[in-house]
Amino acid sequence: MKKDELLDLIESLGTDYERRFGGCSQCVVGAIRDAVGGVDDSVFKAATGLAGGVGLSGATCGALTGSVLVIGSFLGREYDNFPDPERIRFRTFELARRLVEHFEKEYGSTMCAQIQERLMGRSFRLYDEDDHKAFIEAGGHDDKCPVVAGKAARWVAEILLEESLIQEGSAPR
Repeated sequence: MKKDELLDLIESLGTDYERRFGGCSQCVVGAIRDAVGGVDDSVFKAATGLAGGVGLSGATCGALTGSVLVIGSFLGREYDNFPDPERIRFRTFELARRLVEHFEKEYGSTMCAQIQERLMGRSFRLYDEDDHKAFIEAGGHDDKCPVVAGKAARWVAEILLEESLIQEGSAPR
């Protein structure tokens, strides 16, 4: 699969998963997992509580935190190498900062509540039933957060490709 085809697939999966299932962090993780592998089920499961800005709190965007989990799956410090004399974690930090730059450039923030304000004119307390309903009515899972998740999945895939952590010829699993 060519680079652009792979990136389009990953973005499409991230968008579709968010639209269908919600949970932006898991949608990014799932898109990468399903398109190229390299992310095990424990990472997908660990991403659960990151949605909606960590526990639906509006803090750091779940699509961003899910993307950082993906980077760590491909390039992260191993428990058996906790001292990290090779300084792997610092390379991981650099790649995570690149994702932050994408979010800041595109949305002006990495904060879920501020991204919601930019896309929908206000933020929502997603843990509140009435506010969650208003989020849905504002297109939160139709065309707002799905686009954020799709772009995040694409951005992390671009970084993984640039760093040769995944290959252009990767095919869907």
